[in-house]
This record gives sequence, C-alpha cells and structure tokens, in this order.
Amino acid sequence: TGVVPFMALLLLQRRPVAGRALLVTGPSCPSHSLCGPKVQEQTCRQVELLNATAQDLFSLYLKCQGEPFSSETNKLCNPSGIFFPAFRVNQTSERKEVMVAMYKLFAFLNASLGNITRDQEELNPTAKELLDRLHNTTKTTRGLISNLTCLLCKNYNIFQVDVSYGESSKGKKDFKKKQQGCQVLRKYVQVIAQVARILLPHLSPP
Repeated sequence: TGVVPFMALLLLQRRPVAGRALLVTGPSCPSHSLCGPKVQEQTCRQVELLNATAQDLFSLYLKCQGEPFSSETNKLCNPSGIFFPAFRVNQTSERKEVMVAMYKLFAFLNASLGNITRDQEELNPTAKELLDRLHNTTKTTRGLISNLTCLLCKNYNIFQVDVSYGESSKGKKDFKKKQQGCQVLRKYVQVIAQVARILLPHLSPP
C-alpha cells in the first residue's frame, strides 16, 4: 500500500459524466521499471482485503450514525439516487477494459472515502474504530490506485483516464452527510464483491 506516486495517471476531474481512457504510444507513459516485482499479486490482495472488510465497515458506519439509520437502512441507504461509476465488465471482458474500469472505480472511491472520513471526524470525533477503518480502507485504496497506474502504463501505455466524481457533501446538513456516506458505502459493498469475482482471471499470468 502507499500513496499514489507522482507519475500516476493524469486524472481529468469532472462532474458525474462518462469517462474515457486515452491511449498513448509515445514516451509520456513512465517506465514500467517503477512497477514492483509482484504488482499483480499485490493488486489481487488489495482487492481481496477491501472485499473482506467492506461489510464490516458499512455495519460499523451504521452503528455510529445512530437512529434512524440502523432501523431504516434500506430506505435511507438506498444508493439508487447517488452517482457511482458503472462497472460493466465481467470475466469475458478484455483485460484492458477491466483495468480501466477498476481505475475509474477506485479513484472515485478514494475521493468518496476522503469526504466520508472528513464528515465523520466532524460528526463522530470519538468513534475511533470507525475512523481507523476509514483511514485503513483509504490507505489500501491508494495503494491499489498506485498498482493500477503501473499496470495500465506497463501493459497498455495508458497514462490518462477521465474520472468522474460524485457530489461533495461539504456544506450539507449533518443528516444529509450521514445519509450520503451510508449510500456510498452500501453501494461500495455491492460493487467490491463484483470486482473481486472477476479480478483473479484477469490478473492471472497469460
């Protein structure tokens, strides 16, 4: 794990719109020598870790928000009304398509976790376990972005990807901040399970 290196993919930050990966064949993509020797293995482990801890993070988040979130979870945390990057790839998709989709997803998630953590530090400053889990999840996500950056550059010469981010919670009322975090984390639980299911075949040696 670790922070995204300076050579990371150029992010074109937009409001929620469709993104596109841009292919380059020139020297703009940094040398793949910056990749670690076990980058694919690390990427798999990071996704597996996120998948294994996602439900616990969501459950702890609900507990710390108090009522009515615990008793009206389905109603208040329904993610249908929020933006979340589409992950329309499967085990038959091209490997490049999967890597780009994963990058868009985890770049979005990293930003969303930052928003949720900021809100919870304000709303629940004594919820140490929740804050620790949010920080650890963010750290893992950043490491995953770093590895995906390397794989995209090394294997496909992709160094630029449009990334769509959701609506910021800054300036919203406390209840809306809690609800937005709840919606994002519930959707995250669903999507990370899908990512984990299709990841291994695409990161296996050719």
